[in-house]
Amino acid sequence: MSLLVVGSIAYDTIETPTTKVEDSLGGSALYFSAAASLFSPVNVVGVVGSDFDASKISFLKKRGVNLDGLYMESGKTFRWGGRYFDDMNRRETLFTYLNVFERFQPVIPEHYKKSEFVFLANIDPELQLDVLNQINNPKLIVLDTMNFWISGKRKELEEVLKVVDIIVLNDEEAKELTGEMGLIKATKAIPAMGPKSVIVKKGEHGAMLYHENEFFFVPAFPLDSVVDPTGAGDSFAGGFMGYLAKTGQIDQATLKKAMVYGSTIASFNVEDFSFNRLENLTMKEIKERVKIFKKMTFF
Repeated sequence: MSLLVVGSIAYDTIETPTTKVEDSLGGSALYFSAAASLFSPVNVVGVVGSDFDASKISFLKKRGVNLDGLYMESGKTFRWGGRYFDDMNRRETLFTYLNVFERFQPVIPEHYKKSEFVFLANIDPELQLDVLNQINNPKLIVLDTMNFWISGKRKELEEVLKVVDIIVLNDEEAKELTGEMGLIKATKAIPAMGPKSVIVKKGEHGAMLYHENEFFFVPAFPLDSVVDPTGAGDSFAGGFMGYLAKTGQIDQATLKKAMVYGSTIASFNVEDFSFNRLENLTMKEIKERVKIFKKMTFF
């Protein structure tokens, strides 16, 4: 089924304890698309500057990613820089240059408007709501957000939360959104704001789903080393929604399987910088790792 993502497209400068890369392709829309397109065609809406090299994402077109909603504006593409510490679970932002992304006003192409699965990546909640006003009755709406919007645009965020089906956020954001100190209480409180289901990302500890008053936990895949955690959350969301769009189902059993596939794709993503690992990832590799997931968690 048709899948739409609206989000950022960026050039990242990443510093890890051993390596530094500059102008590495990133952004929520591209990480999501690189992951979701392993399962389903994807429609992308985003903005880039005149300095953007579209040849670097040609592999996405080959995987059925529609870039008709990729708009080029005069100026520079969004740029972000971050430094990771020794444990790779902590990072600091070195710089953020919004550039053309600062003026981003999503326009949904006519042939995107019937997209049945919609992912609103981490952008201004006013823009998220504007996107939904342009879509014709989607089957599933998933929203990502962050503490910047929770504290800075809470009223607008509360409005968009009323009309989405699933929210994706991390444990600190769940607590800030609800005012609850405990993660379980915070998660249980969110559906009263609108979303039917809640996904809480917990980094190296995996993720959890709260759906129909039940919890489901999926671990992070145990890796010998993590090269670059950037985009792990968006690649998780891409794997999750790509699987749902492929099946066309959103029942509890399918949501659980989608969580496993999301975590699996994220585990591949962190094995290299940018989309280097996802670009050549095969379904055989994905299925083999899913089997290991099942073996690790079955009892």
